[in-house]
Amino acid sequence: MTTTEDIKQLFAEFPEDAISWRAQSVTKAGDKAMALAYIDARDVMDRLDQICGAADWQDRYEFHGTRTICYLSIRVDGEWITKADGAGDSDVEAEKGAISDALKRAAVKWGIGRYLYSMPAPWVPCETAEWNGKKQWKKWTANPWDFVRRPTDRTANSMRKEADARGDTLFKQIDHEISGCATTVKLDALYKVWVAKARTDSWPPDWKNTLMDRFSAAKKKMTAPVNDDDVFPPDRPNAYVANFVP
Repeated sequence: MTTTEDIKQLFAEFPEDAISWRAQSVTKAGDKAMALAYIDARDVMDRLDQICGAADWQDRYEFHGTRTICYLSIRVDGEWITKADGAGDSDVEAEKGAISDALKRAAVKWGIGRYLYSMPAPWVPCETAEWNGKKQWKKWTANPWDFVRRPTDRTANSMRKEADARGDTLFKQIDHEISGCATTVKLDALYKVWVAKARTDSWPPDWKNTLMDRFSAAKKKMTAPVNDDDVFPPDRPNAYVANFVP
């Protein structure tokens, strides 16, 4: 059964080789075109099958003149939920194209491929042909992905530094709260609170390991053990580590 947690996976990005590019505008010289990224309707159906299962989604269509409306329903936690959107006839195989476009638009409302709308539309070298006195796109002569603006090394380094700074601030708060625990009972209760937060906020593995180390060290100090076996006997797993076992 599809759950609300499963639905979050619909938002995941697609592999680069699954993305196609169409030309929206061509330069006057005909040497470049603005590239717009899109996915195929089959990619949408595959994503729905993978995440929801073939039995937990369905689509229905209504036709209003040249407009096609897709009602895309997913059974979430046992209840059918429907989201809809529409599209007009396309230039090629009008009705079939409209059905595919309507499905993709309705899927965007579920998060499938939504990130493509915020992706930069680069000007990419292309080959053109003249038709009725106008330059018409014929084919790409370069890979559009090479022209999509991506974070520079400096930006990536800056993002890592910001994450490290957030981690430092977070663990200063944790150390402060640990210092206020007078008993192991309070320490264990506090640990459970932070474990829950780590799961909810999807902490990176190194942060989770640091959290366990902080509380393990505090418990050892609080109980003043002669050796590690006094606190965590060999026949009993470390209680803090066990909290992270699914």
